[in-house]
Amino acid sequence: MTTTTPGIRKPAPDGRARRTGRGGVMGSTGLYLATGVAALLFLVPFYILVRNALSTDAQITGENWTFFPTDVQWGNITSPFDDSSVPFARSLWNSTVVAVLHTVGVLLVCSLAGYGLARIPYRHANKVFYVVLGTLMVPTAVTFVPSFVLVSSLGWVDSYRGLIVPGLFSGFTCFLFRQYFLGFPKELEEAARVDGLGYWGAYWRVVVPNSLNFFAAIATITFINGWNSFLWPLVIGQDPGAWTVQVALSSYTTGQTVVFHQIFMATTISILPLLFVFLFLQRWLVQGIAQTGIKG
Repeated sequence: MTTTTPGIRKPAPDGRARRTGRGGVMGSTGLYLATGVAALLFLVPFYILVRNALSTDAQITGENWTFFPTDVQWGNITSPFDDSSVPFARSLWNSTVVAVLHTVGVLLVCSLAGYGLARIPYRHANKVFYVVLGTLMVPTAVTFVPSFVLVSSLGWVDSYRGLIVPGLFSGFTCFLFRQYFLGFPKELEEAARVDGLGYWGAYWRVVVPNSLNFFAAIATITFINGWNSFLWPLVIGQDPGAWTVQVALSSYTTGQTVVFHQIFMATTISILPLLFVFLFLQRWLVQGIAQTGIKG
């Protein structure tokens, strides 16, 4: 005869435990399956790019679709560089210079502005911050023409200055830096001031070295935006020698004849720098976004 002590629960049967464990395994399997399917869907455009870039025009536009060309056209790799009508190599260099300098400038200007709004005591600091937030509500189309008139009057058309300087400040990036610096440990800055450092010394020697993850995340996003920028470089870079890669890509579809494999190959080459930057900084990108406090 079995007795049960009041207040003490009997252990769950082995079958129930096995069912719970089986459910956990099935849930994990379903999660991995869904993630794998989503990853494949995101990779489909890249597959189409590479497949068409290494194919002939007849294979691209033909009725019989093959998963991958049987006769890989490795010679297509040099076709964008052999086209004398489009300075593709020059456009890659221009995009690299513009994206790198734009990223460095935005990090410097916006981080200093965000640090000043978060740490330097000033009675009008909140008003200035609200003005910065107000710039986010102004559509880009409203400031496009005045910006072009100003750049043109300075003689910066067809120059790196005209492509880079107008975009060195971003209200949203400044907002992100301010929010991050508000949560930065003040004890580290107070210890720096005890050692005789001012705001600039504390920023450069204490804040920046301890915020590299966040800086890397902002740098990645800024670099991608600078590389993919199209409308402003299209207006400023009127000479083919000042074209960026996005402007050069658009020129392939403006002619009377369209060489499909050349367009796909040029597009594939143009996204390689973004892929390398993302793969190199992805760990810091995830950590930096987590530190912004933004929740999905």
